[in-house]
Amino acid sequence: MNTEWERWTQVAVSLLGIPCSEHYSGEPRPNDQAWAPEAIRGQSGKICDGPLTWDFDIGGPLESFLPNGGRDCGNLNPTSQSFEEYFSAAVEILKRQFASSKFSGILGGDHGVTVPVVHALEAIGQPVHLVQIDAHMDWNDEVRGARRGYSSPMVRASELPWISGITQIGIRGTGSIGAKEVEAAQDYGAKIITAREVHEGGVSPILQHLDGKGPFYLTIDADGLDPSVMPAVITPLPGGLRVDQVLPIVRALAKAHLVGMDVVEVAPGVDLPNQITSITAGRLMVIAMVAALQFQNN
Repeated sequence: MNTEWERWTQVAVSLLGIPCSEHYSGEPRPNDQAWAPEAIRGQSGKICDGPLTWDFDIGGPLESFLPNGGRDCGNLNPTSQSFEEYFSAAVEILKRQFASSKFSGILGGDHGVTVPVVHALEAIGQPVHLVQIDAHMDWNDEVRGARRGYSSPMVRASELPWISGITQIGIRGTGSIGAKEVEAAQDYGAKIITAREVHEGGVSPILQHLDGKGPFYLTIDADGLDPSVMPAVITPLPGGLRVDQVLPIVRALAKAHLVGMDVVEVAPGVDLPNQITSITAGRLMVIAMVAALQFQNN
């Protein structure tokens, strides 16, 4: 691991774990999701069975796409600093990550970790379209006084001038938002695509909507996928997306220029014994980073 972010040089891909976000009073601290970066890394042998093993999802052995490997930046673990200090440090380190990597992968943590990420996207130097795969819209302005927790990343992103637009995919069921928040998202211009629309109409309309809107950043909440695929989440809801519906979206974003992606809201404490949620999170990350490199190098 290379945690000396001031000395980072240019690499093809990098991976950073951000375990924590702004805490909601009355909830565990750290929460179960904070252990996800290490839980996902712990399944690396199942996520990628060695750099020389043929991987049918990426079209060859990982070494053929990453001959020099990438950079594991470790985890940005909180110390005794205040949340403001932790948040500021996260933004600065993420800016360095984006500036020094063709593709930046981030492992959460709950969805609040996407808040410093979208602030750091300023380092891309051009407007970025934010794509969210999630069961929930995450458009709450504040929850119990906190404005940068897991219920607020999309509304915080909507306030930033370098976010050119937001597309929200897989929304379903009930969540913590009300009509006011839905109207606020619609007034901003967010494209809201429900899970039902994906199941009934396929992904082609999504790809048509996204055409020409890049570069992109993708945030995947584990509960955006169906619990039969990623069961280890705090708020499971039936009717989510399947991997075969998510991957065409990932590859289309990569073809148009995918600068980075996070996977958040994996809760290792409620995963199945085979750790399938962590494995799926890692597989999504590997497929995304290789696709991004393939298209950037062409």
